[in-house]
Amino acid sequence: MSALVAAYYRLSHLIRELMKFGVVGGIAFVVDVAVFNLVLHATDKPLTSKTVSTVVATTVAYVGNRFWTFRRRTHTGVRRQYLLFFVLNAVGLAIALTCLAVSHYVLGFTSRLSDNISANVVGLALGTTFRFWSYRRFVFPEPQQVSGGQPPPR
Repeated sequence: MSALVAAYYRLSHLIRELMKFGVVGGIAFVVDVAVFNLVLHATDKPLTSKTVSTVVATTVAYVGNRFWTFRRRTHTGVRRQYLLFFVLNAVGLAIALTCLAVSHYVLGFTSRLSDNISANVVGLALGTTFRFWSYRRFVFPEPQQVSGGQPPPR
């Protein structure tokens, strides 16, 4: 039991970040799916719809992650961070678009349900894994350690 408690304390920071990331991601997911389906209904263009919905959801996710999930991490300026965040989300978008394109155009699954499953289940799961890793590593890195192994004061 004490080993589990010790592991929890070592990993508690990561667990809290992951939980907050999940909440922000859940909100962004609702925005993404709603915008995707609204644009898809209006245009009947699945790739365009996914692109528009991802841009809107990216902005929502950036605000939530910067000011809540990763608020205690290093911040380098809103413009630089948002640009990097957006570029990494473009990679996440490419992952979702690839899943959607393969499903819709290669495999011939053209129903709205199929489009939603490929883009918003399979593509989302793969893209989210990439996003969490890349945000922690590149957008919101840990503060630099100073001599003595302590992070610099805030």
